[in-house]
Amino acid sequence: MEEIRLQKFLAEAGIASRRKAEELILQGKVQVNGKIVTELGVKVQPEKDEVKFENKIVLIENKKIYILLNKPIGYVTTVKDQFNRDSVLDLVKVKERLVPVGRLDMYTSGALILTNDGEFVYKVTHPKHEIHKTYTITLRGIVSKEHIEVLRKGVDIGGYITKPAKVKILKTDEEKQITRLEIIIHEGKNRQVRKMCEAIGYKVLALHRSAIASIGVKDIELGKWRYLSKQEVKKILQN
Repeated sequence: MEEIRLQKFLAEAGIASRRKAEELILQGKVQVNGKIVTELGVKVQPEKDEVKFENKIVLIENKKIYILLNKPIGYVTTVKDQFNRDSVLDLVKVKERLVPVGRLDMYTSGALILTNDGEFVYKVTHPKHEIHKTYTITLRGIVSKEHIEVLRKGVDIGGYITKPAKVKILKTDEEKQITRLEIIIHEGKNRQVRKMCEAIGYKVLALHRSAIASIGVKDIELGKWRYLSKQEVKKILQN
């Protein structure tokens, strides 16, 4: 029987990403054979050892699933919400235990992947993979060419200078005084696109993530979802 690290076991079981699983272990929320584990480095034999998370037995599901959701506004991407707000998990009814891959804030719509594959979560969210995300954003005002260049080169969003981004104007409306942009980034800082636009002085009216890598949600209604194919999962990892 092959031994694997406890955090990897939890990730493969879909409990959380490997990083988050390490936090859960350190918080004393995981038991192995009836004993609470609070140190990293512990290994388990999946076929032999009994692992519990919050007093519930954890098993590795053989079937890994990957779901693409077109998230509507008004839903949070946390598994558990302290304010009992509507969660994206309320929209995806499957028997497998899922976790979101990254986050979209409550007021942002669009592409969100959910899976029970913790290793996939780890790989996709790790900075070294630089998975591109495409956003369409509507701003109050007519954005100048100078500000477009600032966004492209990198902007200070509060102690952090963003990496170069691809930015283009999709539409301007002089009468309504709005601009619609497409912004492509590979970072995943909290509320990054909003902060980028606010940093150059524009109010965000609407924000939608249209694609992750080359996988888009144009053909999925808001609030609806579909399974990703093996080829699409592979494409995201090879992005």
